Amino acid sequence: MPIIRIDSIEHIREAAAEFVANIADRTIFAFYGKMGAGKTTFIKAICEQLGVEDVITSPTFAIVNEYTSGEGRPIYHFDFYRIKKLEEVYDMGYEDYFYSGNLCLIEWPELIEPLLPEDAVCVSISVSDDGSREVSL
Repeated sequence: MPIIRIDSIEHIREAAAEFVANIADRTIFAFYGKMGAGKTTFIKAICEQLGVEDVITSPTFAIVNEYTSGEGRPIYHFDFYRIKKLEEVYDMGYEDYFYSGNLCLIEWPELIEPLLPEDAVCVSISVSDDGSREVSL
């Protein structure tokens, strides 16, 4: 998958469309980036490209939000920022989500790395000095 450049928020839809076009049969995407890098905003744009009509918000307190794609398939959006112990992730039944075959978009995966499936795709979002973003896999 190529590096996707997002010059400004006005171009995020095009970047999300490029990302979606390159998903193929992969289902687990772990989004790495500093606070404020745009992980949630990019995931929202991805979900919109996939036809989600629900309100898309960060699952910071809920840990996981479930959306429905335009094709009627579940999409799981995780935010593990508030996880203190891996036991919390075990308790929420993460395996049911990660191994469902449905799309999983994960923020703050570094907090649960031992639990990530081997085939998880690492997505890095970095911010340039000019405010643009680069999404690399």
